[in-house]
Amino acid sequence: MNGTKESPSIAVERAIEILETIAQRESGMTNSEISRRLAIPKSSASYILRTLENRGYVRRERGTGKYKLGLRVLSLGRGAQTSVGIRDVALPVLRRLVEITGLTAHLAVLDNGEAVYLEKAESLSFIRIDTWIGRRLDLHSTAVGKALVATLPQAEIEAILDQRGLKKKTPKTITVHAKFLRELSKVRDQGYALDDEENNVGVRCVAAPVLDNFGRAVAAIGVGGTTAQMDKPALTKAARAVKSAAGELAEQIGYREG
Repeated sequence: MNGTKESPSIAVERAIEILETIAQRESGMTNSEISRRLAIPKSSASYILRTLENRGYVRRERGTGKYKLGLRVLSLGRGAQTSVGIRDVALPVLRRLVEITGLTAHLAVLDNGEAVYLEKAESLSFIRIDTWIGRRLDLHSTAVGKALVATLPQAEIEAILDQRGLKKKTPKTITVHAKFLRELSKVRDQGYALDDEENNVGVRCVAAPVLDNFGRAVAAIGVGGTTAQMDKPALTKAARAVKSAAGELAEQIGYREG
């Protein structure tokens, strides 16, 4: 049967089966491998894969012809996390973080190659940075962005860089591909990310990933303030605090045993 003439219900079922099958193979799968694995006509698999690729749910590697999950699936996964009440769970954690650091605290998630503030606890200081829930941020120039992207597989990181680029926001913004990858390696090693006036002049931020049981970030917790508020001692204290807060939130949403 030709893939274009299948009933909608069969096409949907096969599309779901294809996505689930690709998800189980980190190295990806070719059209032929998928059709054999699922016992469906190669023409049907090809049609569905093209549709999924056009919508961003899968991507095809040029050299190998293998299909892997696309960034659109990643965005759906992040959306699922937020829909189970992560904001409600995170808010008390963010408020304690404000008490410890005296700085504004944020919860961010990854969406379509950007970081998005999902929740916020305001600093009690008269000095405040201009942020809001729903604000979208570049990944390469922000602490929460680096924390979110650092745990992704290399191919997904490369796809985001190809899609978004490394726009210069300030004189300190990392705009060189290799340098940014080294920065992400540093984030993974130390367990937190730093934005040292890379997104806004005069503002420093530090953030840590909220990790699932596979070591991937489902969210990031960060704090930010002016360079005067975030001197070296304050930065060291904030780094410890955000790592602890991220671990606490991971436990509360069921990703780590206590």
